[in-house]
Amino acid sequence: MKKVKKALLGTTLVGALVVSAGFGTYSWFTSETNAAGQIANGTLQLNNGQNITEKIIEGVDFAPSQLKYGEWLTIDNTGTQDTHIKATLNQTLDKDLNIKKYKVGYIALKYKEKPSGDVLKASKIKLEKLFDGTTNVVDTLRASDSGIEVAPGVTAVTGVVGEDGIAGFKAVSNKEWVLGDGTNKPFWRLKSDQYIDIVFAIKLDESAGNDYQGVKYTADLKVQAKQIDDGSTYDGE
Repeated sequence: MKKVKKALLGTTLVGALVVSAGFGTYSWFTSETNAAGQIANGTLQLNNGQNITEKIIEGVDFAPSQLKYGEWLTIDNTGTQDTHIKATLNQTLDKDLNIKKYKVGYIALKYKEKPSGDVLKASKIKLEKLFDGTTNVVDTLRASDSGIEVAPGVTAVTGVVGEDGIAGFKAVSNKEWVLGDGTNKPFWRLKSDQYIDIVFAIKLDESAGNDYQGVKYTADLKVQAKQIDDGSTYDGE
């Protein structure tokens, strides 16, 4: 009888364990959701990162009263960001003489679609007017902060380097001039689909004497771009 009871008890315990194990295989209701995202940085770049190959000015046998033009220099916003442009003109002579005897003027055009040859030709004529007479009187087209429309979709600014009161100019020294700083000159804010073409002209003043014979004048234009956001700076500042 004791053996029978033990056998029955053992069977009961095994059954209980089986039942208990069965209740342990339950599953809760569950649900989940996911979110993802990414952001791609834009680019801030001029002329695909390449230097301008056209010449600011070039020539030989230059003499007082003569006027020479450089080539059209294109500043192309090839990035995806709008930018503020800062163009700094550096001038040097290979002799210790007054560099102000060299009268340097420019005209800059801003556009989305390149203007016709007629517009470019007319712009050079306007630039020539900056040098009328022996006193190099500045024409009335001289720069405005926002530019003057010279053709549909084309605005222009002009100026003479070194002359007081010319909009868009700031003296760093007698030999270094900032042509425009986009932070406060709307013309020099360049959108991602815009270009600026700029051409320089140079005239050696009639008062330059024999000391200027054989002198070499050199000009270098440094063009920098920065973000339009408050607090942004040009590289190196």
